[in-house]
Amino acid sequence: MILYLIRHGQSEANVKGIIQGHAEFPLSELGKKQAVLAGEAFRDHHLDMIFTSDLERATKTAEAIAEFHPLDVLPWEQVREIGLGPLEGKTRAEMKIEFPDLETKSLLTSGIEGSETIEEITARCAHVAEQLRAAYKGKRVAIVSHGGFISIFLMYLIAGEKWFELYRPFVIGNTGITKVEWRNDGQMKFHYVNRADHLEREKDLKSSTVLY
Repeated sequence: MILYLIRHGQSEANVKGIIQGHAEFPLSELGKKQAVLAGEAFRDHHLDMIFTSDLERATKTAEAIAEFHPLDVLPWEQVREIGLGPLEGKTRAEMKIEFPDLETKSLLTSGIEGSETIEEITARCAHVAEQLRAAYKGKRVAIVSHGGFISIFLMYLIAGEKWFELYRPFVIGNTGITKVEWRNDGQMKFHYVNRADHLEREKDLKSSTVLY
């Protein structure tokens, strides 16, 4: 299986520095342009399936990719962003005031009450990996998701249930594309991570990367 993991285009929350998690925010005008260019990047790539997080910013990006393929976009709640509970909808500045201890921690695994736990995230990653391996051997699958989930899912593919014990080095920008080759024997090859040369066709199409 060839698996493409694509982050959504820039959202209005990304522009304003607002923490999203499961909260809904639309694509910004730049994000819409990024989504179109991501779609064009897949124009000449055969795809068998296009899955998307059920959040709007991912769905709209997936629809732009589907413009060049005779495929329906299939929502998949399991690949939505990591739930951040009480942090969602807050700016970084507001978060630092209300939760000063989080300034030096990863928001994705902070353990703050109401946020998604490491156990819950691990279960999601395991479910997604199992479903893909069971049903899509030999296929070319695109999943449009989010920076947090993609970075953790990559760690899960590398380290399994111990992913959270390791340093997470991945930076995933808006519409960054990651290509993973998943062989029938279970071995994986990472061809590239966070590729975004489709945004270099015009000036000022890249957006600042949000780190979690």
